[in-house]
Amino acid sequence: MTEFDQLRAEAESCTLCPLARTRTNVVFGVGRPDSQLMFVGEAPGRDEDLQGEPFVGRAGQLLDRLLAEVGISRDTVYIANVLKCRPPGNRNPQPVEIDACKGYLRSQIRLIRPRVVVTLGNFATKLLLRTEMGITRLRGQAFPWWLDATLVPTFHPAYALRNGERAVATMRQDFELMRRLLDQAPPGEA
Repeated sequence: MTEFDQLRAEAESCTLCPLARTRTNVVFGVGRPDSQLMFVGEAPGRDEDLQGEPFVGRAGQLLDRLLAEVGISRDTVYIANVLKCRPPGNRNPQPVEIDACKGYLRSQIRLIRPRVVVTLGNFATKLLLRTEMGITRLRGQAFPWWLDATLVPTFHPAYALRNGERAVATMRQDFELMRRLLDQAPPGEA
């Protein structure tokens, strides 16, 4: 069993917060564990909790479409969430839940070692950038980050779906920035 598989098994048996009692499935993450590109969302929704995979509903369809527009296939990236269990009624993550799960996310990032991390929405952005500044002010930028990765904040796809084409167009700009960063040679290569 690899270290990544051990981490998944640990998360799947986690009881560190009250969400363990209400989940159907732990939504650990999905994709290539050696990917250059990682997405971090907020928390599983109803569909994700039922299927055990992140971004499988309408928000996932938008994510897939935006990836395709910049020439990236979903099966070449890694997708995870801050929380590994669904908050009841899709409410916002609570601090105790974020604290319980953040070690799993940190370990996922450490093991995957992506070159680019895209945070989807406020919760992922605030946690990973250690800021209280909101996504509206942070998106559209690339931040040098941990493990030589670059972090690109953007809106959560569910937000874009609720707020129309202008929000989707804004996400599209952020995905183009992400694509340009991926197309650059990694540090140390020229």
